[in-house]
Amino acid sequence: MLEDKSRWNKKYLEENPMPVEVSKIVEKYVNHANIGQALDVACGTGRNTHFLADLGFLVDAVDISDYALSKVKKSSTITKIDSDLDKYNIAPGKYDLIVNTNYLSRRLMSQIKDGLKSGGVLIFETFILAHGDFQHETMNLDYLLRKNELLHSFIGLDVIYYEEKIDTNLKGERVKIASIVAKKL
Repeated sequence: MLEDKSRWNKKYLEENPMPVEVSKIVEKYVNHANIGQALDVACGTGRNTHFLADLGFLVDAVDISDYALSKVKKSSTITKIDSDLDKYNIAPGKYDLIVNTNYLSRRLMSQIKDGLKSGGVLIFETFILAHGDFQHETMNLDYLLRKNELLHSFIGLDVIYYEEKIDTNLKGERVKIASIVAKKL
């Protein structure tokens, strides 16, 4: 855990640019969720957390980086949770909205489904294995989705939107991403 915390703190301190604007997918699809309790998984410095709190959500913002969490504003509507996501557990049936962007923990996928209340909405977007299509430094493949994996991981939810596409990251590099917005019936 300390090794992961140090690595993520270093990433937030040194890697630039880091995203600061709300994720486009969150901004576009948040209206499908009832205002209530939200979870921002791997919230980073709080770009989605702040957006959700400003809309009226009570947000649990979880991340391993205490440096990143220090950038999340203090608010009565935001609960900061400093936790290793390899050990963190999502409470069942608690959330009206769960947001997960640019992070993958397969261990949490079933917990995310279970963590939604009836009528709760999931907004999830992260990277897909590019199979050598793009020349990026080698990443741990455990943190990259396979084709259609995100869709299959949330079978049983009512899919509002799903897409796998080529996009451009903040460094101007081409990347593959998968996005899903789904509702628990």
